[in-house]
Order: sequence, then C-alpha cells, then structure tokens
Amino acid sequence: MAAVLPLAVVVTVDAPPLGGASAGPSEAPERLPPAVERPGVKPEVVTRGAWGADEDLRTEKVTYTGAARAVFVHHTGHPDGYDCADVPEMLRSMQSDHVSRMGWDDVGYNFVIDKCGTIYEGRAGGLDRFVLGAHTSGFNMDSVGIAALGDFEVPELVPDALVSAIARVVAWKLRMGTDPRGTVRLVSTNDDSRVPEGDPATVAVVSGHRDIVETHCPGEGLNARLPAIREEAAKLRIDAQRG
Repeated sequence: MAAVLPLAVVVTVDAPPLGGASAGPSEAPERLPPAVERPGVKPEVVTRGAWGADEDLRTEKVTYTGAARAVFVHHTGHPDGYDCADVPEMLRSMQSDHVSRMGWDDVGYNFVIDKCGTIYEGRAGGLDRFVLGAHTSGFNMDSVGIAALGDFEVPELVPDALVSAIARVVAWKLRMGTDPRGTVRLVSTNDDSRVPEGDPATVAVVSGHRDIVETHCPGEGLNARLPAIREEAAKLRIDAQRG
C-alpha cells in the first residue's frame, strides 16, 4: 500500500496585484511560493481584471498550497442555454453569491470554463501560483477546482470545446510526474465530505465533485466525459514533454 504523503504547508500572503506585477516593498511576503511547473502548455485564460472581478469583495489574504496532485471538476448549475457573451456578467454575479450567500472570501473555484471553451480565472492569487480554493470541502489542499459554467446533464450535449478546455487546464496545472489517468491518495482536512478529518482517500487524479462529497455535481453528462478529459490531458502532457 502506498504511503500517505504529508500535506504541504500552506502559505498565506497578500495576493499579487493583477497583471503579475510584484507587490511593493511594504507588502511583499517573506517567501513567495514557487511558480507552477508547466508540463503542459499554458492555455489562454481570461483574467479577473478582464471579466470585472470585484477585488473590494476580498477581505482576506490569499492562501497558497502545494503543487496540484488532483483536479476536481464541478458544474455551476446554470441553465445551459446562456449566451457566452454574457459570461463575464454571470461570473460577477457568481462572485457576489459566493461571498454573500456562501460566506467565502472570493470565487470558490480556481477556474471557470464556459460552454464555448473559454477559460476564466476564478479565485484570486495568480494564475501561475497554487492557490487554495474553496471548491471541494476537505480536499482543497494540493488540488485545483475547475467549474464548468452550466448544468450538463446529457453526455451527448456536453460541448467538445468545454471538454478540451478542461483538459488543457488539467495538463497545465497538475504537478510534474502526475498521470491524469491515474489515482492519488489524499487526506481529508475536515468532516464535511464523505471522508472524516485525518483519514486518507484514494481518488482519481481527475475526479468529479461527487466522488468525494455527497452531491450531484458535476452533472451526469459532464461526469460521463471525465474519462475523455483524462485521456486528452494525458496526451497533451506527453506531447509537451516530447516537444
């Protein structure tokens, strides 16, 4: 049986300013977490500044965690018939809802992807950093949360553009040496999931939210496409290493 790897030490610092600029001398943390290793090509991502995130809603410092050992795929539950041109407004509403109703300090997901395959920066902290999210209770450490904007109940109606975009983020964000088609052993940090605090769980490296928490998320259709996401992400990583 594989040994349970220790949880990485989290680092809480002020989020870097938008646009990647360094914090001023009075704001600079003593130690910045390392930039993410990129076994895959970094995809194009719409930044928080571009979609109009309200940075005044954020009142707490960003917490960073270890390199991503797992990715949890979610859906947001929005009706699938939205116009992709309206996504920035939908994201602004989502951020407000996550703060005012859910009680979080920001968007819970690290990334949000619409049905057209456009990737949006979710939680603040920097695209090239390992930001601790609020997406999968008990398993936010060393993981990335990706939310598909929509409901996605029917496998045949899940857009290929969405599947490919999720795979690109998976290939980019997972730590070096991780096979998206494999499994990983994680340790629960609280009692809010199916796994009691302190207990280990073996999950797919690319899992659906429902695999660890009692929920319907990420929808029947998107959940059925997870094998395709794993395969495409694995191919992207192999191609990047060869190139």
